[in-house]
Amino acid sequence: MYPLIHLGIVDSTQTFLARHPELGFCGVLADMQTAGRGRGGNAWESSQGAGLWLSARIPPPKIYSGIVLQSAMVATAEVLKPCGVRLGLKWPNDLVAYRQPDKSLVKVGGIIGEQKESCTMLGLGVNLYSAPDMPGRAIPPVALIDLGAVNVPNNIDLAKSILTAWNNLGTHTLAFRWPERGDLIQWEDGSGICQGWEPDGRLAVQTESGLELLTAGDIRGLEFHDREI
Repeated sequence: MYPLIHLGIVDSTQTFLARHPELGFCGVLADMQTAGRGRGGNAWESSQGAGLWLSARIPPPKIYSGIVLQSAMVATAEVLKPCGVRLGLKWPNDLVAYRQPDKSLVKVGGIIGEQKESCTMLGLGVNLYSAPDMPGRAIPPVALIDLGAVNVPNNIDLAKSILTAWNNLGTHTLAFRWPERGDLIQWEDGSGICQGWEPDGRLAVQTESGLELLTAGDIRGLEFHDREI
């Protein structure tokens, strides 16, 4: 397992790692981030005591570059499996669950990454005990504990387990993926019927103009479609 650095408050664990290449392969855990980063340059609320804020610099995994973040999130879901919540992956790489009793999809965590020839940098945020209030989101953030999680490990033990899992990306299993083949979906610039997840991480979607293979940068605001296409 890679060594773990535990910080109290930092601007961003991902930014901290980028500032300190001399640390080599390691993990960085923070109790609080003042400038946490999400996908697409969005801010990630990282209050003290709310969740797990973890980054790691690891050797480049020997898998398709397009599925590194997906694989890292699948590994995270497997580590959290003993907590008793059925966790899945929303394309491209969000950690999600179905909230009872309405079975609505909710977001538990997110991940970002940067890949270079010599290393891969992963940045993970998981809402463990509380989640930010973000009204209007099609898939709102929710804390793991609010979904009925039990026996959640302390952050240090959880971070160590995730770092160990990240050492073997591509070998872990997952409860479910969303969207699945046949789901009607829409996003800011289009809509279609999901045809499945490609081995390289792209999403195959049948649209009015034909079959499209989408990458994470192609779409924003992916959600269920409520009408026929």
